[in-house]
Amino acid sequence: MNELLLAAILGMVQGLTEFLPVSSSGHLELAKYLLGDESLPEQSLLMTVVVHFGTALSTVVIFWKDVQKILKSLFSFRWDEETMFAVKIIISMIPAALVGVFFEEEIDALFSRQLTLVGICLIVTAVLLLLADRARDTTKKVGYGHSLIVGLSQAIAILPGISRSGATISTSVLLGIDRTRAARFSFLMVVPLIFGKIAKDLLSGDLAAASENHVGALIIGFLASFITGMIACKWMIALVKKSQLKYFAIYCVIVGIIAIILHLRM
Repeated sequence: MNELLLAAILGMVQGLTEFLPVSSSGHLELAKYLLGDESLPEQSLLMTVVVHFGTALSTVVIFWKDVQKILKSLFSFRWDEETMFAVKIIISMIPAALVGVFFEEEIDALFSRQLTLVGICLIVTAVLLLLADRARDTTKKVGYGHSLIVGLSQAIAILPGISRSGATISTSVLLGIDRTRAARFSFLMVVPLIFGKIAKDLLSGDLAAASENHVGALIIGFLASFITGMIACKWMIALVKKSQLKYFAIYCVIVGIIAIILHLRM
């Protein structure tokens, strides 16, 4: 397949599935398999890094007012609501950051067409979404303890097929957190992690050689994930408010079964 077209498709898959509770990592692995992505591991990883950067940037754009308030509060050294929110974000990052630092090689090994794992994890995501959709007492604000528990969900969602947004929003809602606050916290908590991961990968120099002769494809992938990411982010916020996660649960079960069947046929 044409490299630019492949990049556009992968970018759109990432942009849509990063915010919708269907697992972007799982869908990227499925897309690479179905589209016959035979690129070198370094090139494939670099594309994954770039499209994740696109969705992280789209989150910043959508929540720019919130980001501004948080940054302004932090640099003014005031202990107010925005500063407390920032501290909760930092607490939520700890589990995923520890997993990323100490189990990096094991995590990378999971992203090598492990379609059975993707399928099982998608079905787990479906169960979480169904449970969250049934939750009714959702009036709380995000607390410090909540932040750590939701952070643990984010760490588990490193597995391909476990939806990060699905796991963190579902966990928040099951803890009784207001749905709108749950979505806002879920989307903002991942931004520092993504930017940190991107910086680490680029500064290490491991991906530098993989970028040669692929600049056009990387730009296309970035733009596709950024634009579709903004659309999906707004859509997901509206869906969470209306408690319509069960439809995504059904979708995850179907795609999970398909992934398992595809792996058995490999």
